[in-house]
Amino acid sequence: MTVVEGVVEYGRQLGRELGFPTANLPVDGAVTLTDGVYASRTTVDGRTYLSMSNLGENPSVGRVERRLETHIFDFEGSLYGREIRVELLAKVRDEECFTSLEELRRQIARDAETIRQMKW
Repeated sequence: MTVVEGVVEYGRQLGRELGFPTANLPVDGAVTLTDGVYASRTTVDGRTYLSMSNLGENPSVGRVERRLETHIFDFEGSLYGREIRVELLAKVRDEECFTSLEELRRQIARDAETIRQMKW
């Protein structure tokens, strides 16, 4: 299991527009996992949540510096500037380049359903 800890940074807020707001963490070369979508577990202020994380460069939206974007299931509130801990548990799929934001949104929804149905 790989763990990424850090302070949540502002992103483009595209996840929010797609209905899946994310907490964005920078990653360095120490994170050697391949890019893709992962089932994850995120700890915020001592409470742990099931989550979905994308590790990569966002090829569908013009690429960015490699980072970890995590959607925390059943969490509400702002995380900007707060420290979180994300455990990457299992890879769901490789990072892909989609032809439209709607196609990306539909795939994210399928990924979320897949992760929620996994047995933990």
